[in-house]
Amino acid sequence: MSVLHRSDLEASPLADLHVIASELGIDSFRRLRKAALVDAILERQGGGATPEAAAQDAGEDAGAAEAPLAETADHDGDLDGDLEVDAEPAGDAEPAGDDEPAGDDEEPPRRRRRGGRGRRGRRDEDAEEAAAEAEDGAVEAAESGAPPEGDEVVEGTVELLGGGSGFVRVAPPEPSDEDVYVSAAQVRRCELVTGDVVTGPVRPPRRSERYPSLVRVDTINGTPADEVAAGTRYEDLPAAFPAERLALGSEDPTVRAVEWLTPFGKGSRVVLAGPSRAGKTQALRRLAAALGAIEGLEVLVALAGVRPEELDDWEPAPLASTTFAASADAQAQAVEQAVEQGRRVAARGRDAVVLVDTIDHLPAGAARKVLASARNIVDGGSLTVIATAGEPLGGETTVVALDVRLAATNRFPAVDLAESGTLRPELLVGEAGADAIAQARASALGLPEEPVEE
Repeated sequence: MSVLHRSDLEASPLADLHVIASELGIDSFRRLRKAALVDAILERQGGGATPEAAAQDAGEDAGAAEAPLAETADHDGDLDGDLEVDAEPAGDAEPAGDDEPAGDDEEPPRRRRRGGRGRRGRRDEDAEEAAAEAEDGAVEAAESGAPPEGDEVVEGTVELLGGGSGFVRVAPPEPSDEDVYVSAAQVRRCELVTGDVVTGPVRPPRRSERYPSLVRVDTINGTPADEVAAGTRYEDLPAAFPAERLALGSEDPTVRAVEWLTPFGKGSRVVLAGPSRAGKTQALRRLAAALGAIEGLEVLVALAGVRPEELDDWEPAPLASTTFAASADAQAQAVEQAVEQGRRVAARGRDAVVLVDTIDHLPAGAARKVLASARNIVDGGSLTVIATAGEPLGGETTVVALDVRLAATNRFPAVDLAESGTLRPELLVGEAGADAIAQARASALGLPEEPVEE
């Protein structure tokens, strides 16, 4: 076997060192750090002093197992040749067999295809080692108090994708080639949400990767990540009645009626109630467009149990969606995904709105949990939930009842003022505004207007 020198080993990727350690029969090599693994390889081959010493320590019986590596190292002068062989298509790999001694010059390449784990197993291990290498870098950085050698530190704004992963945008809001990929595991572990400003070390892209990847999250919005993770549970955060009205500023008659006759604010629990074909989905879609124009407000849409034709009609695009053919549990999971992200936004001190169409087909407990997640956090952010339903569920702060007869005859706004209402409207529109709403409701019911007391 050709002697591998320390400089060659230290310049090799961790995955290559694991291949060498496996060929040399080093026990528990996957548990070793890179420096310790280099020492173990040098020790096993005789310290790298002379080829004779390496052959004596490795043993003549290991010649067959070492032949592929020796051939590659002697031919190329480095370890790249072995990686090129391993990178061939998986379809060429043959089933693994028992190790046999090399009989002639043609045997080593054939044994590399047949013996041991085969190329498919090697590639699987390469994928595992890629993750392990990043994890090793994170561990070393945590122990030393500095990012791993060669890693740069990035600062940017998180933008989550539909699959749970995301990117750190270094020049938000536009994407760029310098953006850094964030795995779904990192997102879950640090409970990241779109808009979070994070810092952390990155590693360069590997084979077939376009973007660099985030090794770990050091800070979130200027606070150490471990302190953010150890914060108060969302359910334990103090809540107050909504006191800041969401100004929709739309000329749409339905939106204007909701804004002035059934107002809601940051942290409200709103249900658009009415029978089928009362216009609940259309009203929710118009509210989504108005809310999306409010700066600094995170708007999330979840569709549960809707018609397939309605999935592409939303702006902003739904974060999660299922049709009415999905099970009740699947629909609950889709809604919970959006609500959970909204909860994290509110816990970070910002404002979010989750629009749900519909909670009718969710299990009763899941539907109540969705509404109960809405709250105006004292000295913090807010989560507003606006959902459609056949009838009020209970616990709402605002109910917008829609009249199917008005909607069927294109008489808009189709708001049934007698059945609609807002809890503590004076907190949102003041005493005079609350009196005006009461008078409008009395007029709709045909009741005489009471004089307003001064």
